[in-house]
Amino acid sequence: MKTLYYYFIAVIVIILDQFTKWLVVQNMELRQSIPIIENVFHLTSHRNAGAAFGMLQGQMWLFLIATIAVLIIVPYYIQKEAKNNTLFGVSMGLVLGGAIGNFIDRLLFGEVVDFLDVYIGSYNFPIFNVADSALVVGVGLLIIHVFKEEKKQGKNK
Repeated sequence: MKTLYYYFIAVIVIILDQFTKWLVVQNMELRQSIPIIENVFHLTSHRNAGAAFGMLQGQMWLFLIATIAVLIIVPYYIQKEAKNNTLFGVSMGLVLGGAIGNFIDRLLFGEVVDFLDVYIGSYNFPIFNVADSALVVGVGLLIIHVFKEEKKQGKNK
C-alpha cells in the first residue's frame, strides 16, 4: 500500500505541471515575459523541442524511447525497492511524474512548454517548468539515497 503514495506523488506532479502549462498557453503570448521579482524571477512563455538547456532539439524518437524506459524501470523499482525506503520512493515518484509531464507535451505539441525564468546575478538560467523541477529534485534525492546506501554499506563491512 505504501507504494501507492509514490504513484500519488507522480500524479500530483503531472496535474500541477499540466495545469501550470495550460495557464501559460491560455494567458500568455509566446516569448511574453512577466517580471515577478525584477531581475530574479520572471514568468516567460517559451517552447523547447529538445531536452534540458535546449539540447537534442527535434530528437522526438530519443524522448519516446527514454520515456518508455522510465515508464518500465521506475515502476519496477518502486514495487521492488521503495517499499522499505521512503527517500528512494519519493525520488522515483518525482522522476516518474516529471518524465510523464514533459512527455505529454511532446505528444500533444511536439515540444515542451517552459515558463519559469530565473536570473542568478547576470546569469539567466534556462527556462524550465514544474516537470523539470520534479525531475531535478527527484534525481537529487536519488543521489542522496545512493550516498546514504553506500555509507550504510561501508559501515556494515
